[in-house]
Amino acid sequence: MSRFQFPIAPETQEESALRQRVRHFLANELKSGGFTPGPDCWVSGVAPDFSRKLGEMGWIGMTWPRQYGGHEQSALHRLVVTEELLVAGAPVAAHWIADRQTGGQLLKFGTEEQKKAILPKMALGRSFSCIGMSEPEAGSDLAAVKTKATRTSSGWKLSGRKVWSTVAHISDYMIVLARTSPAQQRNRHIGLSQFLVDLSLPGVEVSGIRDLAGKTHFNEVLFDDVELKADALLGVEGDGWAQCMGELAMERSGPERFLTTFILLEKTIEAMRDQIPAKVLGDLIARLVTLRTMSRGIAKRIHDGERPDTEAALVKQLGNAYEKHLFSAMRDVIAMKSETEIHSELLSLRDEIQLRLPSHTLRGGTTEILRGVIARQLGIR
Repeated sequence: MSRFQFPIAPETQEESALRQRVRHFLANELKSGGFTPGPDCWVSGVAPDFSRKLGEMGWIGMTWPRQYGGHEQSALHRLVVTEELLVAGAPVAAHWIADRQTGGQLLKFGTEEQKKAILPKMALGRSFSCIGMSEPEAGSDLAAVKTKATRTSSGWKLSGRKVWSTVAHISDYMIVLARTSPAQQRNRHIGLSQFLVDLSLPGVEVSGIRDLAGKTHFNEVLFDDVELKADALLGVEGDGWAQCMGELAMERSGPERFLTTFILLEKTIEAMRDQIPAKVLGDLIARLVTLRTMSRGIAKRIHDGERPDTEAALVKQLGNAYEKHLFSAMRDVIAMKSETEIHSELLSLRDEIQLRLPSHTLRGGTTEILRGVIARQLGIR
């Protein structure tokens, strides 16, 4: 039985040049007050104007075909831009899901009309989207979704509720996982389908959910007999589960799974370099290099048309553990000094990350679910 495959993908000169361009852009934006760096920037950093600037630079939809507003770059080029944005703590949440997932799903399963009408606007940072998977009783157990889509004479009628839908409050579209036929006892994955839903339609209600940090970036979305056209069905009826799993490979494998707390490491080094034990810093860097190598390997495989679903789960699991480890290590370093001697910006950063950390383990699949996925690949479950 095959185990895990993470091909080595060294950075090319072209990718290095792109990295320098992105760094230069971000340095200028930071200097001019274009954004304020923050942790968890791909979830809580909602700034549509900044997303539009990135769209103008050609850094959204980088891998998409030019005919749909893309730039036909490799997944590794996109990863370079992603890393630099995360490390800088740039506010990229507005367009994140559209760029990472929705665009790819539309390219695979959307109609030609949908591709031409929606993708160019997303690539310019002028149209946003969100994910409609989790429900109150179907988060980790995704196959238990109760949202239902029923055929009508003109298309579909959608009813149900989704939760934890990041940036739904500013989104134009949501890809919704719904049940279109009854689940079978031996295989609950059968009978699930995906739908592209215009959130401006009658019967759609979006309500914000405040998190522990006091921010409202994810939402509850209700669908009350929402009338959908026939072409709202994304892909093939009944193939929703397989389509979701392919989508999750994109969601779980990126550098956002291990760079969310990186800004704390950088700021602590700037303020307290002499207080950080060499062993602690070396351990953090070694783990980071390993995770980056794994993430680049997955990006290469995705670019080559493969589906490294299990490898993506492994990166997500190890990345979550790394983020928590990094936070604990830097919190201990900060505690070496009296808080009166430490800049308030660093203390605020520490406190905000501590409030956000619990959600890292949940989004994109809980630790328990991911361990099960990995165990099946190893043949021990």
